[in-house]
Amino acid sequence: MNPYDFDLFVIGGGSGGVRAARMAAQRGVRVALAEAHGVAGLGGTCVNAGCIPKKLYGYAAHYAAAQREAQGYGWEGVPARLNWATLKANRARELARLNGVYADLLRASGVALLEGWARLLDPHTVSLATLNADGSPGQRRFSAARILVATGAAPHLPHFKGREHALHSSDLFEIEPFPQRLLVVGGGYIACEFASIFHGLGAQVTQLYRGEQILRGFDDELRHFLAAELLKKGLDLRLQAGVLGLERHADGLHVALEDGNRLVVDAALYATGRRPNVQGLGLDELGVALGAQGEIVVDAQFQSSVPSVYALGDVTGPMQLTPVALAQAMRLVDRLYGSGHARPALDLDLVPTAVFTHPSLATVGLSEAQARQRYPRVRVYRSEFRALRHTLSASSERTLIKLIVNDADDRVLGLHMVGAEAGEIVQGFAVALQAGATKAQFDATLGIHPTVAEEFVTLRTPVGGG
Repeated sequence: MNPYDFDLFVIGGGSGGVRAARMAAQRGVRVALAEAHGVAGLGGTCVNAGCIPKKLYGYAAHYAAAQREAQGYGWEGVPARLNWATLKANRARELARLNGVYADLLRASGVALLEGWARLLDPHTVSLATLNADGSPGQRRFSAARILVATGAAPHLPHFKGREHALHSSDLFEIEPFPQRLLVVGGGYIACEFASIFHGLGAQVTQLYRGEQILRGFDDELRHFLAAELLKKGLDLRLQAGVLGLERHADGLHVALEDGNRLVVDAALYATGRRPNVQGLGLDELGVALGAQGEIVVDAQFQSSVPSVYALGDVTGPMQLTPVALAQAMRLVDRLYGSGHARPALDLDLVPTAVFTHPSLATVGLSEAQARQRYPRVRVYRSEFRALRHTLSASSERTLIKLIVNDADDRVLGLHMVGAEAGEIVQGFAVALQAGATKAQFDATLGIHPTVAEEFVTLRTPVGGG
């Protein structure tokens, strides 16, 4: 007799949790998944308050730019205006559809889908806080051979005067009315993307970042290039700048800056980092080891300090990307329940990623600085140009592409781009880097002409020495 209600109990319905639950159930494992927000929370941050809605709003901003650029191609007439209510309603309808798709996939796989806030009582027992039919609070208990925590991360607001007036990224999707004057504080993915998106939608945006340049951790040349492009488009980007406090007045939100100046805005977004979502899970009491930022400490097999408790995705550390959580989920399920084939180890040096600003930035592999730290000699190839589409559009936007090559074996170590559809282009080249492609193989590949992507296979002369 199996002493447990389930073989695997998954806490959290985000990308990693859903993938692990579904794949395990398809292999005959008895699986339950608990999501605090029920079906409406399935897909986690990515579907509900991150990747998907952010990209939809980004498309909306692109249509505004496309109308202006179309004039150079002979299109005339009064540009359309944004109906903010329509955009919000259409976004909400699409997210509800996706939530339903996730629910259908889980149920079809045999996963028991539970709604409620889960808390670990011991290494094999989960308590689920629920609502009874009459609306009163209730509790249910479940036992499981293994427990997987995949609760993701949540926005973190620092403590400062007027903190109660600050918004986090989820708030902006539903903000009413549309903020004509928006302050964005931060310099990472979320800050840069929302600043660019709302600027494209028509807001007057000021972005403040305390660091020397936005997007710390990316290739330095791309960081500076993108910042210059954003400034050129009219985004008020201020570096080495911070906020002392916020005060609400009749004419808006008054922002006291560290340099002594003041701003008046309609809303202030703080995108200053995310922290692992571990509050209320009972991890401390159970003895699950946590890191300095509250992340669950796991080994290479995603196992915590309590052997029956596993964790993956954003709740475990700094690489908070949906594809990373999905890959981790597949590797965990393969190890625990078998797969029939060997899945290669996840190479975190070759995780492709994109920042959906306007223009966008995408990268895979090592930055120039990282490559020079690891290898005695590297070659750098780069090209900066005005894309063909803008020869008639009147836009001054420029594109930058860059390759980093190990001189010893000719292997391409890094590939970077700032420009339109950078994510779409770099995704394809990520396969080549994963396969260990050399610069000679890039050179032997014919380009599709005329495209931006062909520039990566036509670079011939290294710059900057070895």
